[in-house]
Amino acid sequence: MDFDRYTFVLLRRGPRAMEMRRDEIDRHQAAHLAHLDAMRQRGVLVAAGPFEDQDDETRRGICIYRTDLEETRRLAAQDPSVQAGRLAIEAMTWLTLKGELKA
Repeated sequence: MDFDRYTFVLLRRGPRAMEMRRDEIDRHQAAHLAHLDAMRQRGVLVAAGPFEDQDDETRRGICIYRTDLEETRRLAAQDPSVQAGRLAIEAMTWLTLKGELKA
């Protein structure tokens, strides 16, 4: 079998998220979305989005990158919401059948 390699990032509630004021959360969310848009513009982000209807509220969303694991961790760590502790990341390599994901 032939596989394409992507990097899957699980976004979780960060260590400071529960202590932030609403205005801080809103500011960090806007910066987070701007960061993701910049990653799309650079061509390294395939898809990203929040979760709904899930049992663990600490799981906030996912990002799928076309970069290797080390580069993805570096890029995700530059997210202002990650830097502020609003979000935390778990990154792993994800394999899918070659050509299955039209990215």
